[in-house]
Amino acid sequence: MAILMLLAVVAVILVLAFFRASITSWVLATMVLVPVVAIQSRISDAALQAVYIALFLFIVLFGIPWVRRVVVSGLALMLFRKTLPQISATEQEAIDAGTVWWDGDLFSGNPDWNKLLAMPKCGLSAEEQAFLDNEVEQLCGMLDDWDITHNRADLPPQVWEFIKSKGFFGMIIPREYGGLNFSAQAHSAVVSKVASRSGTAAVTVMVPNSLGPAELLLHYGTDEQKQKYLHRLAKGLEVPCFALTGPFAGSDAGAIPDYGVVCHGEFAGQQNVLGIRLTWEKRYITLAPAATLLGLAFKLYDPERLLGGETSRGITLALIPTDTPGVQIGRRHFPLNSAFLNGPTQGKDVFIPMDYIIGGTSRVGQGWRMLMECLAAGRSISLPASSIGGMKLAARTSGAYGRVRKQFKTPIGKFEGVEEAMARIGAHTYIVDAARRLTALSLDMGEKPSVISAIIKYHATELGRIVVNDAMDVHGGKGIILGPDNYLGRFYQQIPIGITVEGANILTRTLMIFGQGAIRSHPYVLKEIAATREKDRSLALHQFDDALFGHITFGLSNAARSFVFGLSNGFGIRAPHGAETRRYYQQMTRFSAAFALSADVAMGVLGGSLKRREKISARLGDVLSQLYLCSAALKRFEDDGRPKEDLPLLDWAIQDALYKMQQALSGVIQNFPNRLVRGMLSALIFPLGLRLSPPSDQLGHRVSVLLMQPGAARDRLTAGIYLPGSEQDAVGALEAALASTLQCEPLQANLEEARKAGKLKALEELQRIAEARDAGIIDAAQAQQLERDYALRRKVIMVDDFAPEQLRANPA
Repeated sequence: MAILMLLAVVAVILVLAFFRASITSWVLATMVLVPVVAIQSRISDAALQAVYIALFLFIVLFGIPWVRRVVVSGLALMLFRKTLPQISATEQEAIDAGTVWWDGDLFSGNPDWNKLLAMPKCGLSAEEQAFLDNEVEQLCGMLDDWDITHNRADLPPQVWEFIKSKGFFGMIIPREYGGLNFSAQAHSAVVSKVASRSGTAAVTVMVPNSLGPAELLLHYGTDEQKQKYLHRLAKGLEVPCFALTGPFAGSDAGAIPDYGVVCHGEFAGQQNVLGIRLTWEKRYITLAPAATLLGLAFKLYDPERLLGGETSRGITLALIPTDTPGVQIGRRHFPLNSAFLNGPTQGKDVFIPMDYIIGGTSRVGQGWRMLMECLAAGRSISLPASSIGGMKLAARTSGAYGRVRKQFKTPIGKFEGVEEAMARIGAHTYIVDAARRLTALSLDMGEKPSVISAIIKYHATELGRIVVNDAMDVHGGKGIILGPDNYLGRFYQQIPIGITVEGANILTRTLMIFGQGAIRSHPYVLKEIAATREKDRSLALHQFDDALFGHITFGLSNAARSFVFGLSNGFGIRAPHGAETRRYYQQMTRFSAAFALSADVAMGVLGGSLKRREKISARLGDVLSQLYLCSAALKRFEDDGRPKEDLPLLDWAIQDALYKMQQALSGVIQNFPNRLVRGMLSALIFPLGLRLSPPSDQLGHRVSVLLMQPGAARDRLTAGIYLPGSEQDAVGALEAALASTLQCEPLQANLEEARKAGKLKALEELQRIAEARDAGIIDAAQAQQLERDYALRRKVIMVDDFAPEQLRANPA
């Protein structure tokens, strides 16, 4: 009887927790359960009386709202204010910047998958597609990346002129200012296609359309500033750059040493002009060597209070023509054999008028928030797009090369070791492109997804690194010999650039994704923090009470759901229809609940020290990231019409991500500093142990086969890259060689059979083809087809060589 009673109590608690019952429901359940259990336990009258007194106090404290708010929530609020870790001004502005989007659902422990699938499909307008098919196609046809990176260390003049005149610098600028007013989808597609041809050109196109003067002017500029500069930026009459990073202030923006002092000075022949005397030293500034318009971040001081208010006014942004006396530009950095213009800029006591401040004096001190709100473009569009352009090129060429190139009379792509690399190449490309599309969609829906922008920036560049490394392995010697026929070498050299910029990846993973998401995307933490800052006590207690008890029921629910889903391995969870994907949605819901539980426990137990426990924070961020990547892949599969040919890519990508989530959560548990918490989390999240495995070898084989043969799935995977039609081009020759190889295999088999029968004696392939033609084994047209096939395969296999003087440094 006692066991049945205990099981009944546990069942009631589990049901209440699972369905996220309100505090009122918990009080009512307690009012029923406690007397029943006490009476059935046959305790003494004195003990029963003590139980009833305790129950009465519990009901008063938690069941009467105003009492609960004053006593329980009031005490908790006081403790919360004392224990809340200090948040710097720059950290707070980073947290406040942007919006919460699908990351909020993933943090909820119970994502609404129908909401995800109901979002609009990713796509381009007719005008945007026409630009991609014409102007972007023309630009890519003008690009010779070997000439750009090896001979010129710059784009040719005619390419610069084409980019400027055709509006590439004005993709984000509205038509009223002469821009193209493209969607984020189109912006991303343009950068991706250009990146598949030349990293230098892609960076040149993307920088003016991401964090820079145009973006800042659109959001914060005065009407006068917009009229003055946006038309010129849209037409390429101004070359913009933005200077943030300096020698002593990289990721720590609060440590910017560059400063400006409000004062009176002489400007443009006028005396006693109110302005700022600036001193700065910046580096790593893209387009700075050729810039005509310099965006600058600095700390502003007003010692004489000429603007009124405080003497220290905070980070401020200004827009300075580079012909202003004292502005120094022109010198270049040389980032890993990439030829895009990047270099330092300095200025010492440079005087500018106040109207050079972006947004005017009303925006003084708001610079860091402005930057945080605009960084989403660089992280959400530019870097993922440039990365996926290279990834798609690697996927298409690796598949073709793996089929054309033979060793031991077998295409190298059919060797299991190569298949392993090809599977990663295909599946990683599929999931990153899906995430790129979904993230760009969020921007077109009006979102500024600060947490998601960090996720996509990190994983697009990290998985891009894996893909290009695998592609280099597949290509072998073809990949490592630089020259006009090497389509991978420069991408391989330049991949660390994307890893480093817009927040280095180690920092992004260990501090930003979960560190920002834990506060920004959590349904209750930000509300609790806001309540601590509310000065009206009554309002603060109401806000904190709602957030606190919402948080408690949220945590209990995720604990119950994690345990139940762990026992069932996700079976029984409601999921969108579709036999191919149903289990994936169920597993992701399970891991969403487990992630939400782990995040709450980590924040509650570790508190402020979680900021220093970067490995735990990073692993939690990994789970959130993989949930987002999986969401994007499933959304893509639905938007594409659920094509069965794409299932190997989807299956490998999702199974790999689910396995990574499992391992990341296991890592959090194993390394949690509190043994009791370790045991509790392990029992709740993995009650039956770790049950997921990585993708199978058989599934990897199916992905590899998909990459090595022409078809709709291969075309969808690599859609949007530049494919040259000329067989003189390395990529064009490889495409032609793949088609030719497949067409000629029956003829090659006939020749091989004839050779084995002793009918053909020639040792060289071309001579053997001629001998077979003369012997009537093949006709003249077939012989010509085989000769072309030989020439194409030779073009694909051969690597560049140079006279020694061609590789010497040329100071000119």
